[in-house]
Amino acid sequence: MSKFAGDLVLAFLIALGVVLGGSFMGSLGALLINRLPLWTMHTLAEKLKIWAMVTALGGTFATIRTIESGLFEGQLGIVAKQLLFIFSAFAGAHLGYLLVTIVAGEK
Repeated sequence: MSKFAGDLVLAFLIALGVVLGGSFMGSLGALLINRLPLWTMHTLAEKLKIWAMVTALGGTFATIRTIESGLFEGQLGIVAKQLLFIFSAFAGAHLGYLLVTIVAGEK
């Protein structure tokens, strides 16, 4: 597997792990304070999606800076790679959200 493909898989799995792990741990916290764990899990998954993407990308400023320099210098290959990283992180975060939604029975 190439380095690029490996980095895409890592971005996907990191975002997935942030949503699943954060939601699960938050639901345990809800149990401790006598709140509804499944509702809390679903709410946290919804709120964690954007943060999971940011975490998987290692901070948005570097990604935005790379896209900007690629556009202004005419290096569209670099821009395409960064967009694929963003899409991979989004897909992982959204899959985590969907899995939590199924478990919580919200939809």
